[in-house]
Amino acid sequence: MYAVVDIETTGGYASANGITEICIHLFDGEKVVDTFQSLVNPCQPIPRYIQAMTGITDEMVEAAPKFEEVAEEVYSFLKDRVFVAHNVNFDHSFIKAHLQAAGYDLQVKKLCTVRLSRKIIPGHASYSLGKLCDALEIRITGRHRAGGDATATAILFGMLMQKDKEFILKSLGRNSKENVLPPNVPKEHFDQLPYTPGVYYFHNEKGKIIYVGKAKNIRYRVNSHFSNNSASRQRQNFLKHTYAISFKSCGTELMAQILESTEIKKLWPMFNYSQKSAENMYGIFMYEDRNGYHRLAIERNKKQLRPVYTFHYLTEGHAILRKLIKDHQLCPKLCFIQTSGECEGMREHYCHGACEHAEDALAYNARVSSAIGSLSGIQASYMIIDQGLGSSEKSCILVWDGKFYGMGYLPTDITVMNAESLKDLITPYKENLFIRNLVASYAERYPDKVKYFEV
Repeated sequence: MYAVVDIETTGGYASANGITEICIHLFDGEKVVDTFQSLVNPCQPIPRYIQAMTGITDEMVEAAPKFEEVAEEVYSFLKDRVFVAHNVNFDHSFIKAHLQAAGYDLQVKKLCTVRLSRKIIPGHASYSLGKLCDALEIRITGRHRAGGDATATAILFGMLMQKDKEFILKSLGRNSKENVLPPNVPKEHFDQLPYTPGVYYFHNEKGKIIYVGKAKNIRYRVNSHFSNNSASRQRQNFLKHTYAISFKSCGTELMAQILESTEIKKLWPMFNYSQKSAENMYGIFMYEDRNGYHRLAIERNKKQLRPVYTFHYLTEGHAILRKLIKDHQLCPKLCFIQTSGECEGMREHYCHGACEHAEDALAYNARVSSAIGSLSGIQASYMIIDQGLGSSEKSCILVWDGKFYGMGYLPTDITVMNAESLKDLITPYKENLFIRNLVASYAERYPDKVKYFEV
């Protein structure tokens, strides 16, 4: 027995929206044998644009039962039946979430009439319920109302069963992905996904990339986006807007993370929210004051000036500068760590009096140069060697003067003697702070994979 379902809601995802109307037709494969239908009080205002689309107003649902009042009957209609809907994961996510809140755990198989229609009756310009029914001459009485849309879906499902019942039964198989993939994504796109590290891309109807993700295992990660029963906005956005899936394999998970970050910065996909914020990079700058003393100061990075060291957080910069002051006996006042009062460095005997001109500028500047030179140890040049895409190659990530330069693949039998020759063998990528910190952290955790160069 099949339960053909349609609902109307206050919004696009279950975790923050309510159901305003529900209709369930019990369908035996030939005809509807029973029906449950009701308006539902969503306990929240219905947005005006949804009122205009469905015709369901706040006044209409004010006296309607709340979902928990009809939950037992809804559950009895759905239990042990195959849940069928047009874009099934949308309707199922709402009903499962609301039943769960009422104390019922819905565990049913699902069928999506969008996916079934694309497979069984291919070639239509659109597979939206309204346009598909127009093309098939299925009359919808009450479009965008649960009763009318559920009745049309039941008729459509009956037509699909007549044309190819074998595929429908196959779609209910344990290993079938037909009931979890987005309604508009061909199953072949999922079947081609590899079990390797890499980056995957979700495309919209026009082919534009709307989401970029990285994975240790591309196939498992993509599957996880759709196989869970999350009621989140992100999952519903993926289900609604994803029409194609593509990918790029990488030798390692680290390379996948790097590629994901560069792609997000380059493509700015609409459903990627992390790594889009502006990077407030800071730096330690050195300049000479009018008395000839070299001074160190923390400022925001400027295109026209070259810092001696860069960092992401001000707290990180202050910690580094304080360490330089103590290690190289610099003046906290000349480094703008202290702005007033008696010099703390003189009181603690590590400042030699440069702030009061008691120390010669040349002697003080020599220690400033030494302090700056010590930072070059932090800004090292090295490569990270790891496994490649196949046994005949190895992956390589190059960091030059503390900055991520690029990555690529090298033959296993090649010997790289210097960084300059390596630059010609790999692909340069635009660096950002996320990548720099990611690579530096990895190099610290896996020193056996790192080879240092002299800059």
